[in-house]
Amino acid sequence: MMEMARSAMAGPLAAAAFALAALAPALAGEAPPWSERVLLAPLDLADIAATPMEERIARLKERGEELFTGKFIRADGAGRPLATQAIIPTKRRRPAHQDFQRLAGLDANACASCHHEPVIGGAAPFTANAFVSEGFESADFDTTDPQFSNERGSPALHGAGLVELLAREMTHELQAQRDRALADARRSGTAQVAQLSSKGVSFGRITANPDGSLDISAIEGIDPDLVLRPFSQKGVFGSLRQFSVNALNSHHGIQAVERFGATWTGTPDFDGDEVADEIGAADISALVAFQATLPAPSRKTDLPPLWRDAATRGEALFADTGCAACHIPALPLASTVFLDPGPVETAGTLRSDDVDAPLEIDLGALDFVRVLPRDGNGHVLVPLFGDLKRHRIADTREPALGNELLGQRFVDRDVFITAELWGVGSTAPYGHRADRTSLDEIIRAHAGEARESREAYAALPDDGREAVVAFLRSLEIQK
Repeated sequence: MMEMARSAMAGPLAAAAFALAALAPALAGEAPPWSERVLLAPLDLADIAATPMEERIARLKERGEELFTGKFIRADGAGRPLATQAIIPTKRRRPAHQDFQRLAGLDANACASCHHEPVIGGAAPFTANAFVSEGFESADFDTTDPQFSNERGSPALHGAGLVELLAREMTHELQAQRDRALADARRSGTAQVAQLSSKGVSFGRITANPDGSLDISAIEGIDPDLVLRPFSQKGVFGSLRQFSVNALNSHHGIQAVERFGATWTGTPDFDGDEVADEIGAADISALVAFQATLPAPSRKTDLPPLWRDAATRGEALFADTGCAACHIPALPLASTVFLDPGPVETAGTLRSDDVDAPLEIDLGALDFVRVLPRDGNGHVLVPLFGDLKRHRIADTREPALGNELLGQRFVDRDVFITAELWGVGSTAPYGHRADRTSLDEIIRAHAGEARESREAYAALPDDGREAVVAFLRSLEIQK
């Protein structure tokens, strides 16, 4: 009888032992292997910083991709019942009726929900549009009224690290020109006019006065502080870090400690979802590293002869019609070393003064950067087809690209940063609202400062316009 009893108990005991063994990680404070959580133990940045560059990049990219593609759940902190989507931590007057809604968010579980075509980190169709507005910091209702929100398509992030490095160098050069003008005005006792230009792009001029004041009325396409902000379609975010911290809160309800934590808000749970300190600086750095190391778009190399010949002709016509004046084929980059946090981070984002030393990532160690051409000074020629400058691209005769009712961060509603075209062949549909179905359609929608180029394009014969489209379709994000 005893043997029979032991035999009968063996199965349940073995099952219980297996269950306890499986639960051991959870009992020890670790997530089990089937966990749905995304925000687990962060990387040890000090340890990573001590590793060789290739290993450093690989580890950061691996963790960053997990964060970019992972679908955040409530246990991670997804949701912001008492916080708005505003950049500045702002409280709601009452909890939202629904956690997920397309207007003031939440509107996505993962970064990859809106950045996935043709590959992770890419763009998205109209169905993934976001609604962008700081107006939601005071609106406690859901509405599609364009007085409260601007609808935007999701831009591709490939090559973003090189774009940020270009912006950093241009910011440094423009601010140096301003500072020299101020010093010359003080020394000479007379007003000094300084032309603002970097990497062949003009940003107007400033007048420095002997008393240290500045006349900034003639600055063009950039904020008065002369900081280039290359991210978002309006050009209002200066770094991938700023962009990521804001997007995490806005779209997912994941609050970064560096902006929403106790240091800035006085509480570790600003949004009141009972999850404290949701994402720390190390995971933000990994997310930034993943985006910064996404390969830059390139040109199709397997074109049939008919397409290749048309693209060659189209590139020449693209320049002849004046399109290349803003969509500059390449800008020179002196240094490929990406530091995180960067030199122009703003309050509410981790800054270089907040860390012992910024995390260093040399993009020059990556294959897609190694193959880029260099100029006579040894600078990498970044083939972005852009100028990182804001332009007015609508007017009363053709208002299509100025149809928003709200300005964003003090940028006029018909002013947008020049879209980088280096992956345009992979990012249809087009326009800031992702509602222009073809390249011909989006070119014809240009106006304002681009009117002359648009009319030159429209005046081309049919085969000329087709050649321009053939050229643009050859610029793609590699799958």
